[in-house]
Amino acid sequence: MRYLVLIKIDENSGKVPDERLLSEMHKLIGEMKKAGVLVETDGLRPTSEGARIHLNNGKTKVIDGPFSETKEVVGGFFMLETTSREEALEWMQRFLAAHGTEWTVECEVRQLGGYTQKQA
Repeated sequence: MRYLVLIKIDENSGKVPDERLLSEMHKLIGEMKKAGVLVETDGLRPTSEGARIHLNNGKTKVIDGPFSETKEVVGGFFMLETTSREEALEWMQRFLAAHGTEWTVECEVRQLGGYTQKQA
């Protein structure tokens, strides 16, 4: 089973990962690779460097970041391949625990494969 994990953060908190957190993340990512569950992971650049494309009544509109009306944004992601939902949740609970008490982070864990195309 493949899962996309969206890491949600408050981009305006001013927090940046310190050496302790970077070390914990490096260790955890190494364990995930060794266990064969990590497909890909990365952080995202700030919303000030991004854009949103909105579709309404067939017309698109590009809105450049930052997106000040949004407190919580996706700050990174994990792509996991696990044997169960529970296993994916366990890995992400370890990810959150590594942040300690000074961070507020949320992970949205979603299984891939919700839509399929019919074969012709």
